[in-house]
Amino acid sequence: MKRFKEFLDYSISVTQDVEITVRAVLILCVVLIFTAVLLRLLRRILTRNLPFDDKKKFDAVFSFGRWVVYLIIMLITFHTLGVNVTGIFAASAALLIGIGLALQTLFQDIIAGIFILIDQTVHVGDIIELEGRIGKVEEIKLRSTRTITIDNKVLVIPNHLYLTNSLYNWTQNGTTVRDSVSVGVAYGSDIHLVKDLLTQAATEHPEVLSDPPVTVVFKDFGESSLDFKVVFTLNDGFRAQFVQSEIRFRIDELFREHKVTIPFPQRDIHLFQPKPNSDSSI
Repeated sequence: MKRFKEFLDYSISVTQDVEITVRAVLILCVVLIFTAVLLRLLRRILTRNLPFDDKKKFDAVFSFGRWVVYLIIMLITFHTLGVNVTGIFAASAALLIGIGLALQTLFQDIIAGIFILIDQTVHVGDIIELEGRIGKVEEIKLRSTRTITIDNKVLVIPNHLYLTNSLYNWTQNGTTVRDSVSVGVAYGSDIHLVKDLLTQAATEHPEVLSDPPVTVVFKDFGESSLDFKVVFTLNDGFRAQFVQSEIRFRIDELFREHKVTIPFPQRDIHLFQPKPNSDSSI
């Protein structure tokens, strides 16, 4: 028993200021095993509702984070057992600060990617709008999200932008989206005829859904026109700009057929001439 105790108290010199006993190593092993069990349980809880592909991505990040946790647990355990870890911290502080500053944005992207995978706010196939850019999500990675724009260009969005900007998910509530086309007509036009023509132009389009029905809104009395907006529903919001263009073509045709005028901006200019000076100079 005495020899066993001496064996436990046997110290190993790592540096001049750092000594580790066998007892500390054994306790550290027990703590790391307990930590591994907790991390495995935590991983199962966090990934139980994730799709298979997202679960694989999360496991890759979790494996990296697990080693960071092990390192922190190891240093805390050694410090609790009386091992001088100040020298280790002092020697690595400058290196860790430099690495942290260099990888700050990368860590932000990875953390945001984890939030996306867990929160499930964005899925592959969703149409999203971020900082005025619109794209269809093709792939969600840990550092970035790959999207295809309306112009068929690949747009790579760093995941940290989700944390600092408002994200519009056009398809969060389903694939259908509401869109509109605005137009102004001349004062004196038959507004009921305008309403019927706008409804006809949108309803005739094959990609406009019949339910909910097309709606025409009388927006305002503008400076040069009566302003209207026709609101319709599409099944594919990614094609919205093309549908809007085709509906505008049809509106112009119908307005020409029925003599409805789309006015130019108008301004009234009044010129005033000064009256001749009645006082005569002597």
